[in-house]
Amino acid sequence: MSGNMTDNPNKTHRIHVRMAEKEYRQLQLKWRRTTFRKLSEYVRAKLLDKAIVTTYRNRSLDDFMREMVLLRKELNSIGNNFNQAIHKLHMSDTDEELKIWHAVFRKDRQTMLRHTEKIKEKINSIADIWLQ
Repeated sequence: MSGNMTDNPNKTHRIHVRMAEKEYRQLQLKWRRTTFRKLSEYVRAKLLDKAIVTTYRNRSLDDFMREMVLLRKELNSIGNNFNQAIHKLHMSDTDEELKIWHAVFRKDRQTMLRHTEKIKEKINSIADIWLQ
């Protein structure tokens, strides 16, 4: 285990450990699942039987966040289309143009309502899981 001796001047003793590649990969995997920033801190805590805080990834939350990012992109796109439609409505000269942009607005509104409903359903399903 190598470390920078300037990290803490009180830590003057070194322990060198040789490991096989597989062992070292296992050690790193375990270390990366903790809140320790440095491998030396993790090894020291492990050797001295100190508490080790591990991180936990909730897959359902990861899935939820992935879906929310996609829905956010779609909602942003719908919002842009909506703003363009409103601008065009204000600039329209003919009844025909008004009818076209009104149809576009109605379609975007329905899409936005569907996506909003999906967001509500996802939030409710995550809330149900977390409240168990």
